[in-house]
Amino acid sequence: MLRALIFDFDGLILDTETPEVHAWQEMYAAYGQELDFAWVAYQIGRGAEQIVERPVDKLANLVPSLDKEAVEGDYRARRMSAILAEPIRPGVERLLAEAKAAGIRLCVASSSRHEWVDTHLSRLGLFDFFEFTCCADDVERAKPFPDLYLLALEKLGLDASEAMALEDSPNGSQAALDAGLMVVAVPNEVTRYLDLSHATAQFASMEEVTVEGLRELRG
Repeated sequence: MLRALIFDFDGLILDTETPEVHAWQEMYAAYGQELDFAWVAYQIGRGAEQIVERPVDKLANLVPSLDKEAVEGDYRARRMSAILAEPIRPGVERLLAEAKAAGIRLCVASSSRHEWVDTHLSRLGLFDFFEFTCCADDVERAKPFPDLYLLALEKLGLDASEAMALEDSPNGSQAALDAGLMVVAVPNEVTRYLDLSHATAQFASMEEVTVEGLRELRG
């Protein structure tokens, strides 16, 4: 029986990932360089400690005279401006309300930190839908390791067979699978180009996801 849904945040509830990629593409282009999409895609959904090389460091290797501090400041301003203009992804609010009405418990498992996740959920008016949020500062290893999902299950007091995860990236999906969860993948503009074939099911939009459909998948 489906008793809980565990949501990713970045890229699933709010598309923070597409603005991030676009901002770095703009920064690279400003220095006559091209951002390697495959390299960036590999990082999506990973915790900060799991990222081997930051985009600014990679750019600095290509442009030795780069002022990394100035570039990072410009990047952060571009990214945040775009993120604040992003709406909640279509179908998210409807699914949250539908699940809540059906008595299904809701929580978040994110590779970002509480300050980021909780602030945005509050700003968007979604924070109160969730019992709690599990974030990178709650575990030693963020995604693609399963620790965040295992913590969420522990706090819910449920077995993995009683819950499902909703994700947008291969790294996040793998983390959920390794925690024993079924995973529904709903990619965004960036992650739709990535291989999500290991997910239990994949939908083009959260507008296609319903509680009834998730219950049928869960069995």
